Amino acid sequence: MITEDARQILKRVTKNSNQINIGSRKKATIGIFGKSGEGKSSLLSAILGKKDLLPSGCFGACTAVVTQVEANLNDSNYKAEIELFSQEEWENELKDLFRNIKDESEDRNDDLFEIAVEKITALYGVDADQKTLEELKNDERFAEIKTYLSVSKKIISSSNLSEFTNDVASYIQHSESSSGGWYWPLVKSVTIMIPDCRELLEHIVLLDLPGTGDCNKIRDDLWKSKLRECSSVWIVSAINRAITDRDPWGILKHCIEELGPGGKCKRINFICTKTDEINTAAYIRSARLPRDQISEDKDQKKACILHRNDHAKTRVKEKFENSEIKKIFITDNQFQVFTVSSDAFFDHNLNLESSETEIPKLQDDLRNLNKSINRELTKDYVNKVKGTLLLIQSGQLDPDKKMNKDGRGFHKILGALCKNYGCYWSKNWDVVLDLNKTLAKYLHKYIDEDFLKIFPVTGKTGKSVQEQIDKFSIIQSDSAYPSCDILHYIQNFIEIEETKLKEALNRDIVDMKKDIYSSIKITILNQMASCYQQAAAVTGTGSMKIKQDLLISTVDNIKQDMFNKAKVEVLKMFNNLKLDVKNALESGLQEAIECSQSQTSKKKRMDVSREIEQLERLLDQLSD
Repeated sequence: MITEDARQILKRVTKNSNQINIGSRKKATIGIFGKSGEGKSSLLSAILGKKDLLPSGCFGACTAVVTQVEANLNDSNYKAEIELFSQEEWENELKDLFRNIKDESEDRNDDLFEIAVEKITALYGVDADQKTLEELKNDERFAEIKTYLSVSKKIISSSNLSEFTNDVASYIQHSESSSGGWYWPLVKSVTIMIPDCRELLEHIVLLDLPGTGDCNKIRDDLWKSKLRECSSVWIVSAINRAITDRDPWGILKHCIEELGPGGKCKRINFICTKTDEINTAAYIRSARLPRDQISEDKDQKKACILHRNDHAKTRVKEKFENSEIKKIFITDNQFQVFTVSSDAFFDHNLNLESSETEIPKLQDDLRNLNKSINRELTKDYVNKVKGTLLLIQSGQLDPDKKMNKDGRGFHKILGALCKNYGCYWSKNWDVVLDLNKTLAKYLHKYIDEDFLKIFPVTGKTGKSVQEQIDKFSIIQSDSAYPSCDILHYIQNFIEIEETKLKEALNRDIVDMKKDIYSSIKITILNQMASCYQQAAAVTGTGSMKIKQDLLISTVDNIKQDMFNKAKVEVLKMFNNLKLDVKNALESGLQEAIECSQSQTSKKKRMDVSREIEQLERLLDQLSD
């Protein structure tokens, strides 16, 4: 409504009210962690208000496929965009898979072997892993898949939810009971677009972040880049394992670099699922609940559910308080715990009121985030319109009145680890190794404290880049020069342009920050790359010792030069950030000044002061 009001105000003044676009902004990404079977699919179906919207097991069923859900804003169809490997990428992948399958050496990695068998049989059918690569190439399915990969993206669209789910299933699910015809091994990422959820997901993407257990570098790089985009993270774990299961906490601990200093995550939600699944009698005994407080069976179950929910929230929060993650996410509202039941949200016979399932709380969480982004975009649009009118208003005043000018300058694992260039994640997340990250810690530990002051996750430190940019202005104080109407309007216009520039810069700085922090690890990887390749090529008896010696000796020999190069690269990127900020402010404000000067020289006169006041009232509504 406010956007339309602003457009109508602009239309009264100018012939073309469409000359100013509402604009767009990169969507907020919520990363979702959790193993298959933890209830992620049911959780998202409940949040979006459509039972069985996503097939059970589609999230996390395949260790490598990145899956995201967003709103379909164009039509009423369910739609999936499936990004596939190229033929060349798949052929390289296939060679690696067969190398792992045929590896009979003593240092064969069982995880890589199992993943390779899983992929080959999923695509080509049972016993396909028993064939040689040459034999497989003669299989009719091989030619079919080669043709299939001639396009980089496959689109599935249907107005019927059941048909859509069936069509998408083979790209995001895996069946151990039925081999062949499952295409997920060919998939890099899947984007699922859902109609009728603008209120929740217009500006938000829900991103499933599974493990990278297959050591494919293309997927691994994609996974890390997606993780660094997350502005919020949901950790999903069944309530009966939320405290004791190491996986969600281990994943979070390992990803702390990408989420904190190397990313832009500002909030973590820990979501305990399946709260309605409880053995009432067993829980009463273990929790020592007095039976005389409740009489009916239904009340007993509900009391047990709510008691366990409260207990789980307390324990999870305690665990977070004692974790390394707390050092980065320091305020209370940055870590929230939810206890949810997706089944009870749809089935009111399962003892819980809708509010007690806490699905509405998560819906409100999404709704409020979506609204805040909408509000920011609307505010940007109204300010653009106001800026245009300020220039028009300055043009109707006497341009010969004194204007002050001021110019100033703008200032078994080891082999897999080697094959994947220093990084290895086991299929079940129980082993996570990253040699490059370990080496990078020797530099990170010296810069982390200052880095978090320069790029805080939230709040002010007095040293942050954002605070320095916010302080900057080319507008002098009110008392610096005599008052002048035309100068007043031009200054207001430039202040609006400054604000827009600063907001855009602060968003860009988050990306620059991620690149700076990760550059240490990237420099180390590049310096160690030839060593990893040499070590990966070593096979046979005693190969493990040879690989270890090669890695150790290489680090000892190059560490001085390697760390120095990493340091120089960080300093270079900091300097580039400074220059980028300077150039962005200089060029943007120069353009604003030239625009204001050209407007004051125009002969046409028009009083739009009333319209400017109306726009200011609209801005007040947005700030309320």
